[in-house]
Amino acid sequence: MIYRGIIERYKKYLPVTDKTPVITLYEGNTPLLHAKNLESVLGGNIKLYLKFEGTNPTGSFKDRGMTMAISKAVEDGSRAVICASTGNTAASAAAYSARAGIKCSVIIPDGSIALGKLSQAMMHGAKVIALKGNFDDALKIVLEITEKYPITLVNSLNPYRIEGQKTAAFEIIDFLGCAPDYHFIPVGNAGNITAYWKGYKEWKTRPKMMGFQASGAAPIVKGKPIKNPKTIATAIKIGNPASWKKAEQARDESKGVIDIVTDAEIIKAYKLLASLEGIFVEPASAASVAGLIKYKTKLEKKSCIVCTLTGHGLKDPDRAIKSATQPKVIDQNMKKILKAIGL
Repeated sequence: MIYRGIIERYKKYLPVTDKTPVITLYEGNTPLLHAKNLESVLGGNIKLYLKFEGTNPTGSFKDRGMTMAISKAVEDGSRAVICASTGNTAASAAAYSARAGIKCSVIIPDGSIALGKLSQAMMHGAKVIALKGNFDDALKIVLEITEKYPITLVNSLNPYRIEGQKTAAFEIIDFLGCAPDYHFIPVGNAGNITAYWKGYKEWKTRPKMMGFQASGAAPIVKGKPIKNPKTIATAIKIGNPASWKKAEQARDESKGVIDIVTDAEIIKAYKLLASLEGIFVEPASAASVAGLIKYKTKLEKKSCIVCTLTGHGLKDPDRAIKSATQPKVIDQNMKKILKAIGL
């Protein structure tokens, strides 16, 4: 059987019919990697898996929700979609709109989007507008536009986005044969923690949901919107999450937490994933592993843990270059070269 994406695989759990035109780039089926090296570093008393969503078609988990949002938009006769974005939603919306043959517009906060993501949206032909403001300002304007004009919103406020994203929980259960004891996940606009929890509940499982915001962009933890959020993890640089209440519901119902990690802790986890497991993620993805490191002594021994890694490292190559050791420049001298590589 040829794999046809999440709608084909989980059709009976999704709000689609035989009349729904499935717009797919064969998203989903992302690897759940056993992180043996990280397990050892963290003490070896847990079973750790990494759900690497960076292998989706546009390099992030957003594709799961976007295949649903764009498919339903086309079914409803929409010829144009719009979103506010810190990058990944823009890239995904642009790609799936191109696939569907409809127009796409994205509004991004000026200076707060990684170039890897911006380049994707531009290459797929979206109309990109850089707003002088933050993500929350962009979302406010997008909502006003969709209320007045015939253009479909494809941010995570669109319920079909959550429906598509919940399939990641299904895949984890399919792979493990059960739900993990703990699920660690980054929290930005909070749609993903909402979606995973919805998926787990639909399959009658209840892992503890462990969500983590960046310390400079932690409105849920601090209990109030952050007017000017700050973090190197641009994908979760959001001061007033659209799915705030649902994220709190996921936390409370699962008896989990939503806490903060610092940029320094995120970069530490970012480097560990690359150097120990060979997995290159964008900084926001590493918030889940940073949270695990922070909570490792508080977890039950022999727990099964899943960390969601939301996007590929090539989304933000500038951060990687700034974080890594720079190459040595050496003359064409064999002795010097051998010395430099430790031989």
